[in-house]
Amino acid sequence: MERLQVNSKIELERLKYSHAFQVFQAIDTNRDFLETWLPFVQDTETQEDTEAFVCSVTSRPTSERDEVFVIWYEGHFAGLIGYKDTDRVNLKTEIGYWLIKRMTGKGIITQATKALVDFAFSSLGMNRIIIRCGVGNDKSAAIPRRLGFSYEGAEREGEKHHNKYIDLEIYSYLKREWKSS
Repeated sequence: MERLQVNSKIELERLKYSHAFQVFQAIDTNRDFLETWLPFVQDTETQEDTEAFVCSVTSRPTSERDEVFVIWYEGHFAGLIGYKDTDRVNLKTEIGYWLIKRMTGKGIITQATKALVDFAFSSLGMNRIIIRCGVGNDKSAAIPRRLGFSYEGAEREGEKHHNKYIDLEIYSYLKREWKSS
C-alpha cells in the first residue's frame, strides 16, 4: 500500500527517503513538545539521524518491513504512524504514532489508527494489535480507549527516557473483537 485515503482531510503515504527532510524539520521544530513522551527525539540531532531511520525502515524487504506512513492533513505534514515489532508467526503487531503540536486535537491520530487497525486485520492477516503509551500520557492513551482496545495493564519500566525508565500502559485489540466499517 503506497497511499491510504483515511477521509477527505487525512491521507497516509508510505514513508520514503524523500520525506526525511520534512520529518527531521518536524521533529526539530517540535522538539520540546515531542521529547516528553518519545525517547527517539533526544537521539535525533541531525537530518542524517532521520535519514538513517528512514533507510532502516525502507531498506528492508517488503515481506519483513514494518510499514511506516507519513500523515498528511489537508495536504500538510502532520506526523508519522506505523506498525512496529510485527510478529508474523503469531500474527500480531504494534501501532506507534506521533503528531506535531499544531496538528493535535483534530482527531487525526484516532482516524489514522483506525485505518491501520482495519488494514492490519483485513489485509495483513493480523490477529492482535497492541498500542503502548507512557503512563501519564493521557492524550495518547485516549486513542486506543476510543477505538475499543482493552487495557491489559502496565509494563513496568518499559521504555527508557533520558536516563530513566517509565512505565507503559498496554492496550490490545483482537481480530474477533473487530468490526470493519
